[in-house]
Amino acid sequence: MGKKNQVDDSIIPIDIAPSDPGYLRASRKKITKQEAQRLRSLKLTAPCFLDNIPCRARSKRRVTRKKSTPKLKNKLDSGSFECYLETLWSRLPADKRDLFTRLDCQWFAWYRKASYREKVLSWVKRKEIFSTKYVLVPIVCWGHWSLLIFCHFGESLQSKTRTPCMLLLDSLQMSDALRLEADIRRFMFDIYKAEGRPENKQMIYQVPLLVPKVPQQRNGKECGNFVLYFINLFVKSAPENFNIDNYPYFMKNDWFNAEAVERFCERLHALACNFH
Repeated sequence: MGKKNQVDDSIIPIDIAPSDPGYLRASRKKITKQEAQRLRSLKLTAPCFLDNIPCRARSKRRVTRKKSTPKLKNKLDSGSFECYLETLWSRLPADKRDLFTRLDCQWFAWYRKASYREKVLSWVKRKEIFSTKYVLVPIVCWGHWSLLIFCHFGESLQSKTRTPCMLLLDSLQMSDALRLEADIRRFMFDIYKAEGRPENKQMIYQVPLLVPKVPQQRNGKECGNFVLYFINLFVKSAPENFNIDNYPYFMKNDWFNAEAVERFCERLHALACNFH
C-alpha cells in the first residue's frame, strides 16, 4: 500500500481577488498560515491611502453623443474658426454679403511659405477679388489672429472717393501688428501681378495700410473671437464706398465692449452647434 501524499497544514491556498486594490491579472498562489494572518491583520489595521486623496465630485454636465463644436472660450484653431465663420456668414444680411469676398483663414499663412505661394495666388485669382468692394482676409500667424481687409481693390489707385486701401484690425496691438506689413505688401503686389493689373510696383506699395485703434482683448485666448466679431460688425456697418477721408469711421476704442463679445460668442456657439 503506497504512501498517501501528505499535505502541509502550514500551507493554505488563497486568491488575490479582483476586488482587491492591487489586483492585476494575479494568479492563484500559496502562502503560509502566518503570512495569511499577517495580511488579514494588515487589512484590518492599515489606513487606506486612497482616503487621503480628495475625490472630485461627479460632473453635472450632460454628456452628448453628438460631435461637439469647440467652445469659443478656447483659443480657436483654423478648423474651428472656419466652422464658426461659416455659421456667422450664413446669418449676415445677403445685401451686405454681396459687397464682400472672403479668403480662407489659412491662405495668408500658406502664402508666406514659398512652396505654397503660387498655389495660393491661383486660389485667390478664382475669387475675383477685384470685382467686390471688400475682401476679408483672416490671418493667423505666430499663434495670433488678426483681420486684414482689402478695400476697393478694383478701383483706380488715383481715385479720391474710393481710394484702394487696407485695414488691419488687431485686438492685441502690443504684439506690433505692423510686423506683418512686409508680407502683406508682398501678398498684395503678387495678387495685382497675378491678375495682370496695369499698376506698377511703386504705385502698389503706396496703397495705405491703416491700423485703427480697436478694442483690445483681455487674455491670450480671445484673438480669434475678436476677429469673428470684427467681421460681424464690419460687414453690417461698412459703407458702400469706403472713403479714406472719413477713416476710422466706427473703428475706435469704444466700438464695442468685452461683454458684447461674450454675448456674441455665446450666441454664435449655440448657432454653430445647431448648424453643424
